Amino acid sequence: MTYCVALNLDAGLIFAADSRTNAGVDDIGRFGKMRVIVEDGDRVIVTLSAGNLSVSQNALNLLEQRARHAPDQLNLRNARSMFEVATLLGDAMREVRARDEAYLKASHVDPSASFLLGGQIAGEAPRLFLVYSEGNFIENSDDTPFFQTGETKFGKPILDRVIGRGTSLTEATKCVLVSFDSTIRSNLSVGLPIDLLVYRRDSLRVDAQRRIDESDPDFERIRAQWNDILREGIRELPAPVWLSTDG
Repeated sequence: MTYCVALNLDAGLIFAADSRTNAGVDDIGRFGKMRVIVEDGDRVIVTLSAGNLSVSQNALNLLEQRARHAPDQLNLRNARSMFEVATLLGDAMREVRARDEAYLKASHVDPSASFLLGGQIAGEAPRLFLVYSEGNFIENSDDTPFFQTGETKFGKPILDRVIGRGTSLTEATKCVLVSFDSTIRSNLSVGLPIDLLVYRRDSLRVDAQRRIDESDPDFERIRAQWNDILREGIRELPAPVWLSTDG
């Protein structure tokens, strides 16, 4: 499994995904779930994938191949809006599933996959989409500034409490890292490294991209301090008046 989260804020976009694909006692696989297309001054497009790795990889490879070999047709490099990019990705998902799904199910393999897709194309504001396994998609709104896919439940509470459209990129990035720490602590199927990308609104270039592994000092400081803050916070909470205080 995996955990992916993407935020669309007033200041820009943040994308993060772990790199674990399976996790057993003696079987831990790692594959990057983030792909980035950048044409400075024109477009930044980012995808995060969860679910069946072959389906998601093939859908993206199909789009990239068509952009190279059929440049006159609508593709990732000439799409005029992120909505067109989301439509292309959804169509590619349907095509790959139509080709492979029966064979995967015959081997009792789940063919479902999903994407978080976001970015900015010159002439429009940054946009963020959740593309479902069936190829349909939804776009985020002011009331829903972030999307998640994969193992979402452990990392969602901190995002719900902190993230709003006006949250700064710095504060939101810290919140995303805490969200991953919570998920990694509670779910074996999610693990380091984390691929993280921060995009500043209207820059039309990648402003910060980092792979965070076990030795990353910033992540270690954040997770250690967050752990201390939680413990101290629990100690400082007022005790319920009906609870005996002698223990």
